[in-house]
Amino acid sequence: MKVPAFVEARRSIRSFTATRVPRECIDAWITAACIAPAPHHSRPWRFVVVDTPGPKHALAAAMGAAWRADLQADGVSRERIDALVDGSHRKIEAAPALVLACLTDDGLDRYPDERRQRSEHGMALLSLGAALENLMLACAADGYASCWVAAPIFCPEAARDAIDLAHDWLPQALLLVGEPEPDYVGRRRPPVPLDELRSHR
Repeated sequence: MKVPAFVEARRSIRSFTATRVPRECIDAWITAACIAPAPHHSRPWRFVVVDTPGPKHALAAAMGAAWRADLQADGVSRERIDALVDGSHRKIEAAPALVLACLTDDGLDRYPDERRQRSEHGMALLSLGAALENLMLACAADGYASCWVAAPIFCPEAARDAIDLAHDWLPQALLLVGEPEPDYVGRRRPPVPLDELRSHR
């Protein structure tokens, strides 16, 4: 038994050509995302396609400012902060297209206690991960590359406000998508240590 080839095809790729990604392709990938499992047959996700320079810059700047503040609070040197934030800006603005994945409470249950409400949010967040995996697999199947960037989950309000999203659309993840550089060669994946990661009962 082997991992299916279409799963192996998905890689985290950050180097793209400048070729525009057709919006109809992105729409097809988002459609694939939206057939992922979710709590209560809901779809508590919203996807924002960002493929023009102004919104890309605004999003990168807002998330960069939030990251800079966190790094400063951690005591990281100014030189290191500048290198990290500048590198992030370049990657985000150089990607031909971005897909910003957001959560809403649409279709979710409401509970009077914090424990169950926290679990409800956890289910929605897990379902967003499943949706993003569907999107990235569909992207890879079409010969495109993607890379998951976690930054929005650390500053959802800043990311939301940077591009004027509805108040209840809270960004959780960012996908960079595009045509991979023709000379890209993926690193050989290390073997999965099943005995450490899996148990039987």
